[in-house]
Amino acid sequence: MLEILNLRNVTVRRGANEILSNISWQVLTGQRWVVMGSNGAGKTSLMQVCSGFMHPTSGEAEILGYELGRTDVRELRTLVGISSAAVVALLPPEETVLDSILTSAYGISGRWRERYDQIDRDRAHQLMGEWGLANFSNRRIGNLSEGERKRVQIARALMCDPELLILDEPAAGLDVGGREDLVSRLSQLAGDEKSPSLILVTHHVEEIPPNFSHALLLKSGQISAIGDLHDVISSEPMSHTFGIPLAVEFGDQRWHAQGKQPSRGRRAKD
Repeated sequence: MLEILNLRNVTVRRGANEILSNISWQVLTGQRWVVMGSNGAGKTSLMQVCSGFMHPTSGEAEILGYELGRTDVRELRTLVGISSAAVVALLPPEETVLDSILTSAYGISGRWRERYDQIDRDRAHQLMGEWGLANFSNRRIGNLSEGERKRVQIARALMCDPELLILDEPAAGLDVGGREDLVSRLSQLAGDEKSPSLILVTHHVEEIPPNFSHALLLKSGQISAIGDLHDVISSEPMSHTFGIPLAVEFGDQRWHAQGKQPSRGRRAKD
């Protein structure tokens, strides 16, 4: 398998704060990764490095053969799709769903005077169909529900047919119905051999779709656990990463986690 991402001893500092410390991580073609960690663990910074929006303070980051610091990141960013709250915040609320997806072909947000070929329009309509947006072509972004906006984000991230797709907390803010619909769609995406390599950032094991293969846990900017999904998303590594005793179980193709109840001593006899 080909190397999609190769981080070697990546460290990111901001002033006196070390946000990421000596991160070494490889993502290969076809792999589907889950990244988890508590708030402030460094997940967002790690994704910014993986997408070429942040350079390491030290260490080496190679994305799709491009080494950060030695390449034009504008070319690299057309090969990496990213769905995040920061991206959707850039979309003009008055813009239509179709235009919001189309503009990704130029790597911009906000329709202006650019022209699109029929192949671009066909691609956008195909993605809208795949992500439950077929009837939303002329709907404005500002009038969509949270779940609909999440699906627009992902369709937009896929528009350029990227080789790496980063999904940063795609289920955040969704109700149970919206979450389950999204998890089902992400499972189909992950199960398609033609899909790009995937990195999914989430706070909840219940949001991990079937068909994902690997996991990385972050704690205080360092890798706490890494490897096969079933080895990493388990009670001991998760308890260590989140600093609380957790019981993590897998059943019916989904994960569940809850805090372990402290054992109670036997009540003394009167």
